[in-house]
Amino acid sequence: MTPAIRTQRLSKVYGDRTVVADLDLNVPTGCVYGFLGPNGSGKTTTMKMILSLVRPSRGAIELMGRPLDRSTRRSLLRRVGSLIEAPPGYGHLTGGENMRVVQRLLGLSDRQVTRAVETVRLRDHLGRKVGTYSLGMKQRLGIAMALAREPALLLLDEPTNGLDPAGIEEIRDLLSALAAAGTTVMVSSHLLGEIDRTATVLGILGGGRLLFEGPREDLLARSAPEVLFETSDPRHAASLVAPHHRVRIDGATVRVRGVDHRATARIVAALVRHGVDVHGVSRERRSLEDVFRDLTGGRGL
Repeated sequence: MTPAIRTQRLSKVYGDRTVVADLDLNVPTGCVYGFLGPNGSGKTTTMKMILSLVRPSRGAIELMGRPLDRSTRRSLLRRVGSLIEAPPGYGHLTGGENMRVVQRLLGLSDRQVTRAVETVRLRDHLGRKVGTYSLGMKQRLGIAMALAREPALLLLDEPTNGLDPAGIEEIRDLLSALAAAGTTVMVSSHLLGEIDRTATVLGILGGGRLLFEGPREDLLARSAPEVLFETSDPRHAASLVAPHHRVRIDGATVRVRGVDHRATARIVAALVRHGVDVHGVSRERRSLEDVFRDLTGGRGL
């Protein structure tokens, strides 16, 4: 299937500072693509380049299988909805009036506007001025504006900012429903746990470079979990294992990095053969946050 977004060596340089470097993204059609990275890693700049809000220093972008350039930009971006940085909306107008502005600008039908508003559960608040909205309601209005054109591709930068847990749950369900209906959703967030529960494909940036792209399962498989060996003589056990593996002692436990089940069995056999009693063996469970910190050199989101 043709990717919804493909970039080749996409880069952005400001003076002597490289914000995005040689980015090769491949966003599958019909998925929720979680775009992750520490603050300043280049996520928002990348999304702005995809939306033609920022001109790349070099590289190429394809949307829905077509190159994004001067001749195709208008037709392609008609099929793209977005919410980048601050939610849009005129504070002195009501939610309904803001939606009518979008309707007139884009030439949308009443059905499209109604469906977008109902999708984000904002219908009962359309009579209020946007200036009285909470940040979460403004976020939902911004998403409704992006959805009104019924886009094939939706780019959302931090869409759950300002939402309470119930609001976050609503947005998560919305993104999953959109993807199930065929809309490709690219979403950046600092809430790693929410991305973990929503995204089917992940892209991780660090220092403007793509550190990983693929399914969550591939990311976890690529990590190096530790196997914990509880022994009667951890120092002796560590000296036996250290020539072949990365080892550290933690009390009565020897922690061995990145060994599979077969290697674990060989280590147990070697320890017992050398007279080291093994009291227990366990594999440390690693969260997505653990793996993320490994990839980004210990930095959080």
